[in-house]
Amino acid sequence: MNTQLIQWLNDKFGCDISDGYYKFINVWNDWWKGYHGSFHDYFFFNGKRKIRKRMFSMKMGKKVCEDWAGILFNSKTRIKISDENTSRFIQGRRENGGVFGSNDFLVKGNRLVEKAFALGTAAVTVSLDGIRLSDGKIPPASPDAKIRFNYLSADHIIPISVRNGIITEAAFASEHTEKGREHLLLEVHMLNNKGNYTIENYMFSCDNDQIREEPLPANMIRDFDTGSNIPWFTVLSPNIENNIDRSGGLGLSIFHNAIDALMSVDICFNNFNADFRLGQKKVFLEKSLIEIDDNGETIAPDDVYQQLFSYVNFPAGSDDDKKFIMEFNPSLRVDDNTKGIQSALDYLSFKCGLGNKHYQFNNGTVVTATQYTGDRQDLIQNADKHYLAVEKFLLSLIRSVIYIGRNFIGADISDDPEVEICFDKSVVIDEAAERLQDLNEVQAGVKAPWEFRMKWYGESEEIARAAIDEIQGETEVDLGFGDGGDA
Repeated sequence: MNTQLIQWLNDKFGCDISDGYYKFINVWNDWWKGYHGSFHDYFFFNGKRKIRKRMFSMKMGKKVCEDWAGILFNSKTRIKISDENTSRFIQGRRENGGVFGSNDFLVKGNRLVEKAFALGTAAVTVSLDGIRLSDGKIPPASPDAKIRFNYLSADHIIPISVRNGIITEAAFASEHTEKGREHLLLEVHMLNNKGNYTIENYMFSCDNDQIREEPLPANMIRDFDTGSNIPWFTVLSPNIENNIDRSGGLGLSIFHNAIDALMSVDICFNNFNADFRLGQKKVFLEKSLIEIDDNGETIAPDDVYQQLFSYVNFPAGSDDDKKFIMEFNPSLRVDDNTKGIQSALDYLSFKCGLGNKHYQFNNGTVVTATQYTGDRQDLIQNADKHYLAVEKFLLSLIRSVIYIGRNFIGADISDDPEVEICFDKSVVIDEAAERLQDLNEVQAGVKAPWEFRMKWYGESEEIARAAIDEIQGETEVDLGFGDGGDA
C-alpha cells in the first residue's frame, strides 16, 4: 500500500488511518510468493570470501491458500435463488452466465479466496459501466449498463470506519496502466448524513512511488449517492480471530501464526536439496596421473568425466601414498531428510487448520475413505467455520447486485428472494457414508424423508414434501378387487 495514498485520505477526509498493519501484509505476501529475503537469503564462507546463497523453498504458503480456496469455493459451489428471473440475472440459466458469468466470478472468485487467506483480506467492489448520464448524474434506470466487479487484495484496501470488526466505510485502490503509465483509481465508499452510501472516485499518477492527483477520465463521474445503505463492496477474511493489535478491520492471514512452521519446511527442504547437490561422487587422483597440455592446463585420464576428479598430493609415508585413485561417495540421507520434511509439513498443516495429515507422501499406501474422514476431523471443523465467512461474503455480494440491477438497470427481478449457498463438502467429508447414515435415520424414523430430499437433492421443503407425497401415493395403490368382487 502506498503510504502517500493513506496520508492523502487522512488529509482529505480528516481521518487518522495508520499504515502499520500493511507491514504484516507485506510479510504475508512474501511468504505467499515463497521468498522472504531476510530468511531465504543467507551467506557462507568458502575459505576466501562470503558467498550469498538463496535457500530452496517449497512455497507452501501459496499451496496452503490454494487448498483452502479449493475447499471453500470451487466449480461445484451452487447458489440457489428462489426467484427464477433473479437467478438468471445473477448467474444465467446454467450458473455460468448473468452478472457472475460476465465477470468470470467462478474463476476469479476462487482466486480471491486464495488471496484473502494469504493476505488476510480480499474484497469485491461493484461498479456500473455503460451508463447514460443525465446532467452529470446517473438516471433512475440505464438498461444498457453493465455491472462490473473489481477484485482486490488486502494491500489495495484501506478501511476508514469499522464497527464491531466489520468494515463499514473504506477506500479501494485499483492499479491501471495506460500507454505504459501507471495510474491508481481510488474509490471511496462513505456513508452520508442520510445513511446512504456515497461513492467518490479519484485518479492518481504514480512515478517512483510518488502520487499526483489527476483529472478523471471523461466517462467517469466524481461522486454519486447510491440511494441506499446497501454497500457496493463486500469483504472476505478467514474466520479466525485477529491477534495483532490495531488491525483496522483487516483480517489475519491463515498462516500468520504458522510462519515458523513455513520456515521449518523450507529449512528441511533446503537440506534435502543441499545433500543431493553436495553428494556428488568425488574421485581423488595422485598428481602423477595427470598430464599437462600445451596451454599448461591439467588433463584427467578421462577428460569426458573430468568434473569427477580432484587432484591431491597424498602425504609421504601415509597408507594412501601408494593409492593412485581414491573414491568418496557422500551419504545422501534421503530417508532422514524425507522424514524431516514430512514432520515439518505435518506441523504446518496442523497450524493452518488443515489437520495434521493433509500433506502426506505415503509411498503408495492406500488410505480408505473412512480412515481419511476420521483423520480429517480438524479440517472438517475448520472448513465449516470458514464456510460461514464465505457464505456471508456471497450473500452480501448478491444483495448488492440485486439492488443495483433493480434500481440502476431496471431489471425485472425480486428485491428480496431466498438465497441459499450450497458448498461442495465432498473434499472434506465422505459423502457416501454420510448419505447412507441419513438414509438409515430415515428408515429408523428419526429423520423425515422430505428432510433427506432437501439435503441431498437440493429441493425446497415444499417441493420435497410434494415429491414424497407423490411417491407414497404411488406405493399405496389399492390392489384389491373391491367389495363383493369375484375372485
